[in-house]
Amino acid sequence: MGRKKGQEIDGVLLLDKPEGGSSNHALQKARRKLDAKKAGHTGTLDPFATGLLICCFGKTTKICGAMLNVDKSYRATLTLGSETDSGDLTGEVVQQAADFTGITLAQLETVLPQFLGVIEQIPPMYSALKRDGKPLYEYARQGIELEREPRQVTIYDIQIAEFSATEIVLDVFCSKGTYIRTLAQDIGRALGCFAHLRALRRTSVGPFKLTDAITLENFQTLENPQSVLLSLNDLPPDLLPEKLRQKETL
Repeated sequence: MGRKKGQEIDGVLLLDKPEGGSSNHALQKARRKLDAKKAGHTGTLDPFATGLLICCFGKTTKICGAMLNVDKSYRATLTLGSETDSGDLTGEVVQQAADFTGITLAQLETVLPQFLGVIEQIPPMYSALKRDGKPLYEYARQGIELEREPRQVTIYDIQIAEFSATEIVLDVFCSKGTYIRTLAQDIGRALGCFAHLRALRRTSVGPFKLTDAITLENFQTLENPQSVLLSLNDLPPDLLPEKLRQKETL
């Protein structure tokens, strides 16, 4: 096989992923714009979700492993009154609250504290977790539901950003491995009215913030796309492997 085409470009791109495409699709578009030989990202967003996607090129792909363990923040929009099989607006409604007219702010404020701290989540069937070499979502698409072990995650903070009787917007700060779709579903069940995600936006990944990101659309119009990349020296040293850290300080 021939060598992969592209230039040896090192750097991290903070990308604001658009709605609709996969994380890898957004990454590959950015890679082609840079004409970079090597690329990777540090954590997938669902196609319907938007927000911060950390795209790494060249040597900076070595931070991908460390970045899998960092905390993250999300802005989650929950539609109340129904639950879907996927936990979001792309799925089929499987449970609905009869004669649902809405909740009160007091009800929400009573329920949210039970989701703070270390909690247990059952990973959704529509997830990339693998069973016998196949991701769970492949089983789900065939109508197969498998037993999943609950796992512990940590919710550090939940703030109410917007409230209406039938839709709420929450800012969530959480540990790695947290499924916001599952959190939305569990909050809906605790409220007694069911819920699913209508929108999801990732606002931070470890030390990186969405406010510093560029949209894919704007990135593709840049004459010098390398100008917005973070270099190895711009990255927090604790994210770099020891060998790379030593080279950069020489």
